[in-house]
Order: sequence, then C-alpha cells, then structure tokens
Amino acid sequence: MTFPSRRSCSLHTIFFCIFFLIGLSFAEEASHDGDSPKFPACDHPYNLVKVKNWVNGAGGETLTGITARFGALLPKEERNGVRLTAIFSNPLNSCSPSSSKLSGSVAMAVRGDCDFTTKAKVAQSGGAAALLVINDKEELAEMGCEKDSSAQDVSIPVVLIPKSGGESLNRSVVDGQKVELLFYAPVRPPMDLSVIFLWMMAVGTVVCASLWSEIAASEEAEERYNELSPKETSNVSAFKDNAEKDFLDIDVKSAVVFVITASAFLLLLYFFMSSWFVWLLIVLFCIGGIEGMHNCITTVILRICKNCGRKKLNLPLLGETSLLSLIVLFCCVAFAIFWAINRQASYSWAGQDILGICLMITVLQVARLPNIKVATVLLCCAFVYDIFWVFLSPIIFHQSVMIVVARGDNSGGETIPMLLRIPRFADPWGGYDMIGFGDILFPGLLVSFAFRYDKTNKKGIANGYFIWLTVGYGVGLFLTYLGLYLMNGHGQPALLYLVPCTLGTCVLLALVRGELKNLWNYSSEEASSRVSSGDA
Repeated sequence: MTFPSRRSCSLHTIFFCIFFLIGLSFAEEASHDGDSPKFPACDHPYNLVKVKNWVNGAGGETLTGITARFGALLPKEERNGVRLTAIFSNPLNSCSPSSSKLSGSVAMAVRGDCDFTTKAKVAQSGGAAALLVINDKEELAEMGCEKDSSAQDVSIPVVLIPKSGGESLNRSVVDGQKVELLFYAPVRPPMDLSVIFLWMMAVGTVVCASLWSEIAASEEAEERYNELSPKETSNVSAFKDNAEKDFLDIDVKSAVVFVITASAFLLLLYFFMSSWFVWLLIVLFCIGGIEGMHNCITTVILRICKNCGRKKLNLPLLGETSLLSLIVLFCCVAFAIFWAINRQASYSWAGQDILGICLMITVLQVARLPNIKVATVLLCCAFVYDIFWVFLSPIIFHQSVMIVVARGDNSGGETIPMLLRIPRFADPWGGYDMIGFGDILFPGLLVSFAFRYDKTNKKGIANGYFIWLTVGYGVGLFLTYLGLYLMNGHGQPALLYLVPCTLGTCVLLALVRGELKNLWNYSSEEASSRVSSGDA
C-alpha cells in the first residue's frame, strides 16, 4: 500500500489527538487602556506601565508594571517621561518616614506592613517624585485604596512591578551602581490589524475544508487507486466503497460524549497543568499536524502533477510506498520538530498556524455531520460548554477555567498549542489575538455538511445553504471580536456568537423554505443511492 493512502490506518490517530486538542474554544486579548480621569482620587483605571531602567547609564530590560487607582497620571509616550534616579526607602516598606534622601528620585519600597496609600504619602512627604512598589509575588496586583483611607493628597505616580523585576533592580543598587528609571503608560489601540488577519484565517480554513473534496477528492481517489493497484482496474468500485469507510459520521451519542470528554480533559488540565503535561499536548499536536500537513501537501501535488506519485519504494514495515509521500513526510516531520524546538521564538506563531490549519482541514474531511439533528445536539452542547467554562466556572472555581488553561498558568511558561494566533502588530504591549480550534471545527462541521447537501441536491448559490452559513460564520466571528472589545478584552466564549449565526441561520432558512424536516432526518447514504439510481 502506498503512503498517500494512509488515511484509513491513521484515522484513529487523528481523532485520538483531536480529543485532546479541541478543548479550548475562546478568543483572548489583553485589556484595552482607556483615558484616565485627571482628578487624583481612588477611581483611576488600572493601566499597564513600561518601566525603562538604566544601570550606570547602560539600558536594561524594560519591565512591565501596573498603575495604582490613585496618584498622578503617567505620560502615554516615552518622550514625555522623566528619567529619575531610583533609591530604596529606609525602612524598605515605606510605612514610616525614610532616613534616605528621596528628594527628586523614585522611591522603591517592598509590598506589605501597611496599605498602598500610606506608602505613597510617606514617599511623597520625603520629597520623592514617584513610588515604585515591588510585589512579593510574580503576578501584578491591584493597588486600590483601603476602607476609610484617602488618596486625595497623593500627587505622585505609584507603580507596582513583579518580584523578579524588583530583585534585578535590588542587585544593581546593592552593588553600588546608579539605577535610573522612567515610567510611561502607552495606550493600546482599540483594534489591531491582526484581528482582520485572524478572521480571514478562520473563515478561510472553514471554506477551504468545505471545498477541499470538490477541489481534490475525485482526482486524489483516482491517483491513490492507481498507485495501489494500477493493473487491477476492475476493482475501482470496491476501492471507492472502502474509501467511504475512511469518513466518520458523528451521531447524537458521540456528540454528547465528546463534549463531556472535552470538559473532563479541561478540568484535568486545570488541576494538573504542568510543563510536562503541556509537552504531551505539544507532541500530540505535532502528530496531528504532521498527518494533516502530509495529507494537504500530497493532495495538492497530485492534483497538479498526476504522475508525481508513480515512483515506488519498498521499505521495511511500510511496504510499498511512493517516493513523493516519503519525501513529503520527512519534510513535514522536520517542519514540526523545528517548530517544537523554536516554539518560544517570536516567529513560532506562523508554524503553529500552518500545522493547525492543515490539521483542521484534514479533520473536517474525515469527520462529518449526517444531518441537522446531530448538528443541533453537537453545537448546542458545545454552546453550553463554552459559556459555562468561560463565564460560569468562576462561581465554582473562583476563576475562569477556560481562560486559566488557555493562558497556560502553572505550566512553567509553556503555552497550549491548540490555537490559531497572530501577534498584534500595532500594539505597544505586544501579545497575540487568538482563536481556539473548537471555534473553527464545530461550526466548520456544519458548514461542510451544508456544502455536501447543496452538492448532492444540486442547489445553486442563492437557494443553497453553504454560502449563507459561511456568511453567518464570518458575522459570528466579527461579533465575537466586537464583544471582546466592548468587554475590555475579557476572554469571550466564541461559540456564544458562532452557534446562533450558523445553526440559527440554517434552521431559519430551512423553515422558510419548508426543508427543515428533510435536513433534520437527512441521510447522505440514502441521498447518494437516490442520485445513483436516478443517474442510472
């Protein structure tokens, strides 16, 4: 058997990976900064701060901090900031007047022993131009006002940085070096071009996966059959029947079980997240990505060059394998290994997106919805799943399970790979716009079904379902990012918008056209047999 026809033997491998990979279906974006009020009270929004530092005149790594709910506002641009010498308060907690001369400098203090407003007033009374608080943890904390405390008299900016940043500055000061700091709080733009590109990638993946069979399946099947047994031309029908078994029709039971399994796995990740666990997911992602990438590349090459798969090799274990398939496999494995090794690099998002898109195209070729009844069960379960784990899980777990897992908290700096992501090009804070595989695969199954239904029933663009569901998916994704913006970047359950815009559109159109009963109980096998008998 030639390698391009490995799909049947690797079908279970793909879905084993997918059960682990489709656990996240949310798009996340960091908070957007708004305009801060100018009155020095305890009602400022929390804004991220860039803390530039110099040690003996040599620039160091820029630190990230957060402003307090009180104090003076920071400039939005670096050029408007003031470069000041940093001096540690004495005592270090800045809860009582400092014996160090703080006049015209940035007073540095550690967190604890008194509230933030007290620290700020003590530093200000000592002549400090700003206060830098070093947190006792690595995370950034909110600096608000304690009950009955007043922040009206605080007129200096107050910034908090993580523990690691404070330790770095402390080492420099202890060594007797001169440390200088500059604060500014750049504003995040309301929208980045990355959102548009991510929208195009998601919609393009769904459309490409739906049309893939039309573009390549017929010739792919012919080429694979010719490679398998070029002399046994009488078995074409048997090969086609066997190829049909490569598809996996989802039923109601498997749809419910899948969502329950995804929920259980999400909880497993939440409670036992670690770097080795994420590495297991990375390996599974690479296996699925290699399979998907190999399938897509060989299909495209055989579509362009029919004779490229003719040359065969006899290999141990693999048996007779086409040279083309072997070369493509080596290239895909090398690509996946290179991505895994360099997954922390700034350019790794491109490799992750390529592997992810190829994987999803292949999955949408293998998994199929037989009718709208199964689609309704699957998408409604996924709808509830997404909303619960993003919005309702904090009631039980005190934080959003979906967002915690997606961010990779407690994973040693590793991130989960089952996301399409694009860096924010115009955002001074960097970061990524992301969308989970589930937000593409679940609606994509319905869109792919609509395309097959239209093709089998010879429906045109206007009176079919495919084009309208594609538009619905695009609109739903747009509403997802609109909701993300309106909620100041808080993670959104994308299926909250995508399910009504796809499944809702399909059901409404079917009701208007009087075709809902046919779509609800539709069977592709019966339809194919009717078409075959009609053609005969």
